[in-house]
Amino acid sequence: MSDLKSDLKPDYQIRKAIIMAGGFGTRLRPLTSNLPKPLVPMMMRPMMHHIANLVRDYGAKEITSMLYYQPDAIRNYFGDGKKFGFKMNYIQSDADYGTAGSVRNAYDLIDERFIVISGDVLTDFDLSKAIEFHVKRSAKATMILTRVKNPLAFGVVITDKDGKITRFLEKPSWGEVFSDTINTGIYILEREVMDLIPFRENFDFSQDLFPRMLRENMGLYGYIAEGYWRDVGTLSEYQEAHLDALKGRVKLDFTEGLEKVSGNVYAHKSARLSDEIKFSGSVLIGKGVKIGKGVMISNSVIGDNSVIGDDASLDSTVIWQGTTIGKETSAKLAVIAEEVEIGSEVKIGEQVFIADRCRIGNCAVIRQGVRIWPEKEVESNATLTQSLVWESKWSRELFTGARITGISNIEISPEFAAKIGSALGTMLGEGTYCSVSRDVDKVSRMINRALISGLLSAGVSINDLQATPIPIARHSLKHGNESGGVHVRKSPFDAKLCDLIFFDKGGKDLPAAKTKTIERVFYSEEYRRANYEKVGNLYFPERALESYTDNFLKAIDIESIQRSKLRVALDYSHGAATTIFPNIIGSLGIEVISLNAFMDSKKFAREADEFFEAADRLSEIVVSLKYDVGFMLDGGAERVFVADEKGAFLEHQRLLSLVARLYLDVYPETKKVAVPITASQEIDDLCRERGVVVVRTGDSHLDLMRAITADPEIGFAGGTKGGFIFPKFLFACDGMFATIKILELMAKSKLHIGEIAARYPEKYFMIKRNAVCPRDSKGKIMRKIMEDTGDHYRMLVDGVKIIYDNETSLLLLPDHERDLFHINAESRSKSRATKLVSEYEKKIAAWVSE
Repeated sequence: MSDLKSDLKPDYQIRKAIIMAGGFGTRLRPLTSNLPKPLVPMMMRPMMHHIANLVRDYGAKEITSMLYYQPDAIRNYFGDGKKFGFKMNYIQSDADYGTAGSVRNAYDLIDERFIVISGDVLTDFDLSKAIEFHVKRSAKATMILTRVKNPLAFGVVITDKDGKITRFLEKPSWGEVFSDTINTGIYILEREVMDLIPFRENFDFSQDLFPRMLRENMGLYGYIAEGYWRDVGTLSEYQEAHLDALKGRVKLDFTEGLEKVSGNVYAHKSARLSDEIKFSGSVLIGKGVKIGKGVMISNSVIGDNSVIGDDASLDSTVIWQGTTIGKETSAKLAVIAEEVEIGSEVKIGEQVFIADRCRIGNCAVIRQGVRIWPEKEVESNATLTQSLVWESKWSRELFTGARITGISNIEISPEFAAKIGSALGTMLGEGTYCSVSRDVDKVSRMINRALISGLLSAGVSINDLQATPIPIARHSLKHGNESGGVHVRKSPFDAKLCDLIFFDKGGKDLPAAKTKTIERVFYSEEYRRANYEKVGNLYFPERALESYTDNFLKAIDIESIQRSKLRVALDYSHGAATTIFPNIIGSLGIEVISLNAFMDSKKFAREADEFFEAADRLSEIVVSLKYDVGFMLDGGAERVFVADEKGAFLEHQRLLSLVARLYLDVYPETKKVAVPITASQEIDDLCRERGVVVVRTGDSHLDLMRAITADPEIGFAGGTKGGFIFPKFLFACDGMFATIKILELMAKSKLHIGEIAARYPEKYFMIKRNAVCPRDSKGKIMRKIMEDTGDHYRMLVDGVKIIYDNETSLLLLPDHERDLFHINAESRSKSRATKLVSEYEKKIAAWVSE
């Protein structure tokens, strides 16, 4: 590669580079316990070594390293850079200023065009082609892009035919993945771009700088590079990067300083190899290595000064420097760090990671998936069987939004909850307060107590609301002084799963920046432990329910409801609403018959057949007793379902349309309503007639809450799954308040739900189908859809919604969790909707099979 620089045109070289080298390497632990992520060995040399050589070979004569975590280790390795063929500067941040803010600290060292690149990726991109692209388009900033199977963890980018960026989104959900083309974090920038970045402020390339450049049309381009690129962010990615390099998929020279032994086997000249070694595949052997007789080695890397005993077997294994492997020991798909001592006849399973200076005794067995942290000892003949499968899961994804979900008492165990509590407490800080609540499930109670223990140990005091519905927990945070909160519940979708839902100060969902902080503390185990005198206190506040009730009643027209003399059937679903809602609804002077009005942890999370049985029973009661309406709360009291006076149990979309119509009739001054992208076009027609603006959001509760928070003119928000938000009371879904608000709307309008439904029959047919689509194909399919529908007006909120005319639309939405694509067509013509669904069902199948 070093010969390339002589062939480069001067205009297409880059003379100055900035390497981002401040990463913690949290998800590479335990390998990064004693060194920063950029120095983790990749094919016997630090990852940053390969990156520095890459930019050098494309013309960089001066490199500036942006340091933060363990900076001295990087300084000690590179020194002034002269022996590597470049000048190395160092800038150490005193705080986290974000990606662009960190680069701004190098202002005085940059006086021309430069490249920014991460020090912990593996790539062989031809940077000269990217620079040529940048120069020919007179770009101010060029993002180097690539295509990947799973774009979720990266920024998704869309460009026009000339490469100009038209849209990008950082770390999207599946519904926001408009392409499989992603931002690699490699940027070519003109010097004047530095002037757009504020000094010593938190400022990010993707969140702040590039959105401004896009808005102001400041020459932001994207170059789709050919070649290899991998973000080595997890242990599995680390292993796969090595295997790719060994198989020749990375066009970098990893054999510098080594001599060819045979085939694809290379060793340092000082290595001592016996004559009876059996090699297969590609093997790299460092200096001073000693390998005994009868050893079998396949597709492996053996670091400097390591010793491999007779008859040992290594397959797809990475060994760092100074490690000893005993006789007849076997390892497959393992990573063994520095100065580890492993005895004889040890069996090491797949996906095992052993950190620095561990000692493994003779005849020990290390089972698959085990991670061993530094300086631990495993005795001879011991079998290490402790299951760390849940940790391998969390190494991929801990949070989904502001929620952690796992198998009750296995993945979400008391031990795990205590650690998460400690991590949350460390983030909140000593002397703060945290609100904790739960549902009535016995596992939730157990996890709640473990979580509290971790928080108390970090010096955080607890306001324990005990068994409380989520809306009340949010309301309590909105009016309280706590710095955050957690709610523990049985998953409403799978009784075997447990959810931990995290709230910020004020009760909104915890933002991504804070969940990342919790993750970092959790993985690094750098928990704050309070002194004896500073351990938190546990309180049981008595006014939470009283405050909620007071504000609840102030937000509704009690007199209108009382005068209406409505008769209501109400199914509590055995949930926590039974602790407070009977008192509220009982004060309104209406006749109520209550169903399932006692807490039962075994019944409040209903399966589908149980839900429909309960719905039929509610409808029968409403009709037989000639009641005005029936309501069913979900177990968490966030959602409400409705049976009208005729016994019709309303489908979600229809309920949303009818409640929205009622609300706008009673409150005609409303300026805006918010609904998900999945909501029917009936909402648009309804609002168009009244001059009300429709704000479309992503298909989630979080997206609705974000819209409410961002726009104070939104008077009403409704989801397509039974959730309603009335912002004057609470920024989140509250099934209890929605129930009373619907009664208020009925009372004021003097109309029943069934009457409105009869007066305004459905005009649209919505046809829904699901197409099978593997997770790794979703990004590609989204790109194909964008290419296929370019001639139509589209809404890119969540998935791709194509608007053909005022009567027909098509929503193509990748499922966030399952290997499915949702195809929803809506039209006044049933045949047209059916035809559209069939057409795209076939197209998606064809694209998947390409």
